[in-house]
Amino acid sequence: MAKYIVLGRFQPFHNGHEYLIRSAYELVGEDDQLVIAIGSQQAGWEPNNPWTADERTAMINAWKSEQNIDADIVAIDDIHDPPNWVEHARKSHGDGILVTTDESTSQLYRDAGFEVREPAMMQREQFEGWRVRQTAKMLSTVYDDDAVREVLKSSIPQVVIEWLIQNDALFRLSTFETGVHAG
Repeated sequence: MAKYIVLGRFQPFHNGHEYLIRSAYELVGEDDQLVIAIGSQQAGWEPNNPWTADERTAMINAWKSEQNIDADIVAIDDIHDPPNWVEHARKSHGDGILVTTDESTSQLYRDAGFEVREPAMMQREQFEGWRVRQTAKMLSTVYDDDAVREVLKSSIPQVVIEWLIQNDALFRLSTFETGVHAG
């Protein structure tokens, strides 16, 4: 039995995460396990981490349910200490094979003795969390759900867009100061 681990902050769950989890799920055999590890569990309601761990879990569960993907979800506090991160995270996700497209995470886990699989990802820059959050922030005060769906569909799975709309989870993005002012 093998355990495949996908790690991310999922702020929000976007198409890059979908690709990564699908890539990991393709590796999972009948007796294997897939674990989705949500990092920065303690973070939420702040510019770089607008959604709580419970909200991110709900987004992932909505997507998993629609896709019929079986995976366990664990949440991990961020200790802001990369050299000790893997040992800290291991307590939550256990041992296994990390599936990632992030080079620094890959190196941290390799250095700790983990096997790492790195699926090739086209246009990784398009799916960087900050880009997705900025796009969502621009839409946070748009009160036309169809327009929000149309713009976000290139970066966020439809079921997650619906979750964000139904839970009024985009609005809070408009409350964060960007440090950039027009005029």
